[in-house]
Amino acid sequence: MSDQEKREKGIAFFKKLIEGADNPPALSKGAMPEKFIDYTLEHLFGDVWQGDELSLEQRSLITCTILVALNREAEQRIHFPGARNLGVKRDQLEAMITHAAHYAGWPVAASAFRVLAEVWPVEE
Repeated sequence: MSDQEKREKGIAFFKKLIEGADNPPALSKGAMPEKFIDYTLEHLFGDVWQGDELSLEQRSLITCTILVALNREAEQRIHFPGARNLGVKRDQLEAMITHAAHYAGWPVAASAFRVLAEVWPVEE
């Protein structure tokens, strides 16, 4: 696959991931160095996320798990709604956060639950 094809697939995936986001990240010149944008769109979203070995839902859940373990709240605000866009259920994210608490720590799980409640409120 050419870099241009990867870029096109990456852009399409990125749009799907951030659909409906309150504050989507900017992948435009000036927001980040152009080379970093190229890596993000062509390699990360156009190649790594597009592999056949895992489904998009599995990749999303893995990504969310890593972001919880590393306490990356800003990125959780992008990837938790993105997980919903890709078909991950809220209860799956809740179970993942609870599981991660036992390995990554209670404070990171508590923070992740706050972010989840903020970006994906429980419907009453």
